[in-house]
Amino acid sequence: QVQLVESGGGLVQAGGSLRLSCVVSGIFRIGTMAWYRQAPEKERELVADISRSGGTNYAESVKGRFSISRDNARNTVYLQMNSLKPEDTAVYYCNAKNGITQRDYWGQGTQVTVSS
Repeated sequence: QVQLVESGGGLVQAGGSLRLSCVVSGIFRIGTMAWYRQAPEKERELVADISRSGGTNYAESVKGRFSISRDNARNTVYLQMNSLKPEDTAVYYCNAKNGITQRDYWGQGTQVTVSS
């Protein structure tokens, strides 16, 4: 059974930092890993992704503030979020692709709230 377990969300003041973690189990070979977010009444959007070899991609709104990384030995992906803004408030979801079938798997989401 595939599981993605996220942690690290919470309440922070504007300008602060948070680090999200997501541990994946049940996938033999994990491909691209990513973080998405969904704010109230908005569509889910890609925040950042990282390939198995470490190539990264970021949404324009988070470039220079957020950093995605992964530890393949621990099947874990991280999202370091600095200089947080109120508009970063959302539920953040971890995503992982099965590197063989390309099937997508999702975590349960973790709330990030940035107060002004």
